[in-house]
Amino acid sequence: MENFSRTHDEPALPESRAGSSCPEGSGPVGETPNAPTLLMDEPAHHRRYIPVAAKFSIATLCAAAWLVFSIWVSQGWLHELARVISFPVALLCIALIAYVPGFMNAFLILSLLMDNRPRRKILHSYPGVTILVAAYKEENTIAGTMESIATSTYPGEIELLILNDGSKDGTVAAAKKARKELPFPKRTKVKILDFDKNRGKSAVLNSGLEKARHELIVTIDADTRPRPDSLTRLIERLCSDPDGTRAVAGAILVGNSRATLMAGLQEWDYFHGIAAVKRMQSMYHGTLVAQGAFSVYYRSALREVGGWPETVGEDIVLTWAFLKKGWRTGYAEDAVAFTNAPTSYRQFAHQRRRWARGLVEAFERHQGLLFKKRLSTMFIWWNMFFLPMDAVFTLVFIPGLIAAFFGYFWIAGPITLLTLPLAALWNLVIFRIQNRMFREQGLKVRRNFKALGLYIVFYAVLMQPVSLWGYLSEIIGRKKKWGTK
Repeated sequence: MENFSRTHDEPALPESRAGSSCPEGSGPVGETPNAPTLLMDEPAHHRRYIPVAAKFSIATLCAAAWLVFSIWVSQGWLHELARVISFPVALLCIALIAYVPGFMNAFLILSLLMDNRPRRKILHSYPGVTILVAAYKEENTIAGTMESIATSTYPGEIELLILNDGSKDGTVAAAKKARKELPFPKRTKVKILDFDKNRGKSAVLNSGLEKARHELIVTIDADTRPRPDSLTRLIERLCSDPDGTRAVAGAILVGNSRATLMAGLQEWDYFHGIAAVKRMQSMYHGTLVAQGAFSVYYRSALREVGGWPETVGEDIVLTWAFLKKGWRTGYAEDAVAFTNAPTSYRQFAHQRRRWARGLVEAFERHQGLLFKKRLSTMFIWWNMFFLPMDAVFTLVFIPGLIAAFFGYFWIAGPITLLTLPLAALWNLVIFRIQNRMFREQGLKVRRNFKALGLYIVFYAVLMQPVSLWGYLSEIIGRKKKWGTK
């Protein structure tokens, strides 16, 4: 891929075995999948095991201690600002600018430091999977996605369904050409379903679900390319995770980061921010988004919740439906797929606006998750804070930065520098974790430190205003559309 390079040739995969399915107890309630056997575990790290609930408590207490320290050290800032805008308003602003984000970052750091998840288990037999690729105006990318599937080393049967959502360009012709020319193994069957009318991603995925032959359903975006061993790693993670797991998200990284600086910034967002949050959430049994770009689900679970909902954020709304059922959603941090990130700020803004609208849609449909007794419920509450935090950041903190250039330090001043060490520590921790994962796969991180510096210092200024735009667009009921084509 463009932004990461190999350090040596692809090794032979010891996990390649033939066969068909996940262990008993891994499948959805009320349905017993075909029973395989587990062959062996990968080597485990010999560290003392701390129960997940204990880790949650430790991370919460340490984050609370940081919160208390932040409140104590910011008293001068708080009272100075209160003289300008009143104490209640000053307290609200500082809480959403510093206190709440500081608690979240401290909790994230402690959780990542304590994360010692079970290693993936090598299976004696591997289940058949159906891969759904929804495509709309993807004539330039669909062949690359199909090539990544053709070169997959997954040892089980693969049914690949290309779902053309009414595209009138060359998407179908490109897919047919790729099907004919690419070296698909005999165990992979490729079908192209060409729908006349554009109905939206959810609708074509549900049509593909009805045609699927296998119990395990994998979705891959038409501009996303999994590495050859990523499908194997994704299925092994699903089969290795605790009972009650119904979906597992793969690790999405940016493959076109050299295209523009905007794409380079997103390289670090995916590599640091998104990866860290998903890793932490899965540690507490509730990854909040099994993204459609590369994830695996049980077909029977999908059917039980009614398939993909007709929303602009269909993947987050679907994942919350799983969590509402009491199911677990996981994350396979080493099942890597590369996607094309938006190359312009306009495309980026439309994408993040859509993601923000999806979050509001999830709250509209699944408010009950706020009161469900499970560790991941705290992350649902965190998401409740995103709208007010983004609003204060956009309407108060950004103007405060501008005012600071003219010598007015009411909002942004020397005391705000206390947030930088925490941000730096958080980035250092996740970089070490991600870098170790890359080394294990024979990859190395591209040294794009210019984009990294801009990501740490400036990325929120680009992202949070458009997220606020997305929340408000959904709340006031603006027309829903994909927005990036």
